[in-house]
Amino acid sequence: MSKKLKLNPSVPKETTSTNAQGVNMDVDPTELPENAFRELAADETYRPLMHPAHDYKEATPYSVGVGLILAVIFSAAAAYLGLKVGQVFEAAIPIAIIAVGLSGALKLKNPLGQNVIIQSIGACSGVIVAGAIFTLPAIYILQAKYPEISTDFMQVFLSSLLGGVLGILFFIPFRRYFVKDMHGKYPFPEATATTQVLASGQGTNNKGQALTLVVASLIGGVYDYIVATFGFWAETISTTAFGWGQTLMAKTKLVMSCNVGAALLGLGYIIGLKYAFIITAGSLFVWWVIIPLLGTYGSPEIVAMEPDMIFSDYARMIGIGGIAMSGILGIIKSRGIIKQAFGLAASEFKGSANKAATVRWQMDISMKHIVAYVAIALIAVFFFFQFGVIHNWFQAVVAWLVVTVIAFLFTTVAANAIAIVGSNPVSGMTLMTLIIASAIFVAIGLDGTKGIVASMVIGGVVCTALSMAGGFVTDLKIGYWLGSTPKTQESWKFLGTLVSAATVGGVMMILNNVYGFTGKEAMVAPQANAMAKVIEPLMMGGDTPWILYMVGAVLALLLNWLGVPALAFCLGMFIPLHLNTPLLVGGAIAWFVANSSKDAALCKARSDRGTLISSGLIAGGALFGVFAALTRFLGFKYEAPFTELDLQYYGCIAYILLIAYLIFDTCRAKKSV
Repeated sequence: MSKKLKLNPSVPKETTSTNAQGVNMDVDPTELPENAFRELAADETYRPLMHPAHDYKEATPYSVGVGLILAVIFSAAAAYLGLKVGQVFEAAIPIAIIAVGLSGALKLKNPLGQNVIIQSIGACSGVIVAGAIFTLPAIYILQAKYPEISTDFMQVFLSSLLGGVLGILFFIPFRRYFVKDMHGKYPFPEATATTQVLASGQGTNNKGQALTLVVASLIGGVYDYIVATFGFWAETISTTAFGWGQTLMAKTKLVMSCNVGAALLGLGYIIGLKYAFIITAGSLFVWWVIIPLLGTYGSPEIVAMEPDMIFSDYARMIGIGGIAMSGILGIIKSRGIIKQAFGLAASEFKGSANKAATVRWQMDISMKHIVAYVAIALIAVFFFFQFGVIHNWFQAVVAWLVVTVIAFLFTTVAANAIAIVGSNPVSGMTLMTLIIASAIFVAIGLDGTKGIVASMVIGGVVCTALSMAGGFVTDLKIGYWLGSTPKTQESWKFLGTLVSAATVGGVMMILNNVYGFTGKEAMVAPQANAMAKVIEPLMMGGDTPWILYMVGAVLALLLNWLGVPALAFCLGMFIPLHLNTPLLVGGAIAWFVANSSKDAALCKARSDRGTLISSGLIAGGALFGVFAALTRFLGFKYEAPFTELDLQYYGCIAYILLIAYLIFDTCRAKKSV
């Protein structure tokens, strides 16, 4: 018999009895409750896997140590892959799989709390990498053109570290709203998949679900690994591969494409048809309306461009303007939440907060401490700007104000994006931040090469802060579903951020010295190249597409007026078409499964199994994505002996088989008796 878990005395007695649905709240379940992913009724409560009234092992030498080791490993891997091909894989899922596997191999008792901490610390790698590589390599890129530009390890390290710390601190006051108050209202695709992985290792009655998850992970992982490493079929199917598609593109600039990866199909299923449709509608609006218009009636220079170039140089800018305005609208709508957070802080300072009613499961770092930590972090940011970057008091104050205001206000935008689509538009929001900041800097005399370095380092702080805020909502939602202590997650997140920032700074400098970010055989670093392309004319003199940004802003206002979720639509405009189309396919499958029978209980069972299988597809795609990156890193290259047309046909066949597997295996579910 295992040792009885200690009861938390601060929990009201009613949380340790039976809830309104007659469920015994004192017994730890071995699988997620049926109301985990839907909205709760008025008299209904959610009971996580770990009992809110019990204390569990969470932050231990084992969990912290393993989490830090994985943070280092995945930071290095994500930085390499992100700078090499422009894609940062989500580290949370593969780290969760490793955590569950280790705890099983070591035969740990009640490992769920420790596994959550391992995942939370390790996941710092992906968010810190995304924040750093989208901006800071631009300094090295422009250094080739302007030799007087220089940077060092401490600038890169402190930019990532301080941005990550601000992201954590700025989000904590909003945790309760996003993860508890909005329960069931957001799909949280990545958090759902990671939670399913962690939950699969809980208890002994969960073997069937664990097996389903493992099989789906292997199918999705091997599928994505084959196409990424061997190229036996096209990763993206497109109309441009066919003669009629080429003719259509040449005459109208009209293109249709779809990524056939398993991970994106699973992501679409979890997002659901509603948001998948809105996101894809935004993408189709760009590719089927704006690009054909620009490509037909634009200037001769634009008419001569391929659709991809029109998208990256012009149409995408409309999406950036839309994301920025959606962010402003989101901030306005979140004013009540912001006011509530400030009110909570004020009540704690007055000593009127009701600490006795705080359940372990809902216990955050004290708002008194948050305010103090924010003050310390902001002072550190200011001194970093003054003595490490700008060396001018007035300009440092202006830069500090820009970072503080934008990072705080856009925190809710980043969290919303992750909650809806599982993808954080940090590059779009950071690009808008850089444009606004650069315009301000030029007005106060901070321009030229000095202004470029200042903008990029400051942009790195903002980008990392937003990336961390978006990633942290995933961690805390996972903790909410499983029942871990938010305060513990929040406290140890700082250490993971420190280690990841140091790793990313070192890896980035090594890759710059070995490969560089410009020239033949260099690292691609597409986001950083885009940042450099936008910032250079602003700082050195040139044109900025303000009209395109304004068009996107007006469009977001109209969408909001019509009741359409503007952020989801504009995200679709910003993300390439081939990455949005599979979301619609997955969402359509989810709708079909949910309506595949007149028996509501059977439909519910099928939907739940589909969520589990889709989580496996995402998990497998993410984990084997790391393997594919390592394979590339080791220099393995393979050219499939097929024509481009053959690869397209094989891609269609493979995708149809994958869809058939998802539908068939999902519909094998049986309703519980």
